[in-house]
Amino acid sequence: MSYILVLYYSLHGSTREMARQIALGVESVGVEARLRTVPKVSTVCEAVEEDIPASGDVYCSSADLQNCIGLALGSPTRFGNMAAPMKYFWDGTASLWVGGHLVNKPATVFTSTASMHGGQESTLLSMMLPLLHHGMVIAGLPYTEAGLHHTKSGGTPYGASHTAGAKSDPTLTDDEIRLCFAQGKRLAQLALSLRSGVNG
Repeated sequence: MSYILVLYYSLHGSTREMARQIALGVESVGVEARLRTVPKVSTVCEAVEEDIPASGDVYCSSADLQNCIGLALGSPTRFGNMAAPMKYFWDGTASLWVGGHLVNKPATVFTSTASMHGGQESTLLSMMLPLLHHGMVIAGLPYTEAGLHHTKSGGTPYGASHTAGAKSDPTLTDDEIRLCFAQGKRLAQLALSLRSGVNG
């Protein structure tokens, strides 16, 4: 079955809520959205996460990534970069890279920050780097999306974003919701187009 992988890491819930809105956009064009997350990274070498999280979406497997027709990748910002758990996950995808399993699949990125100028765009760009190395086709948000012109919170042409504030509020604004939905919808449409071009 064809599906879009919506892969995210979320600490306070904002990135998870964005992932859910992106998934709704994906499913609006009749494509399954498969929500997956990654475990935390411990500073103690002996510590391990359970194989299945206690709550929320299940952890992403190599097969989830290999078999998707498109990818939406989300992470909160950590000093202008993706969070360590997401970076750690991508550092372990060398076998997929060697096999070229992600080549020519469309991908898009999204993020959440505590402050308006807390590194949203640099984080989105940092998440694109491993995807480019994997040969994926990067899709952002075009300025035909009206929300990019008047948002007072998150939203960039590099991908959807959310400004959570100092209290890490996961509540998305109307513009952020619309932009997440539009990004998911666009990704699914691109995935279907690319797939029919390969098969047609």
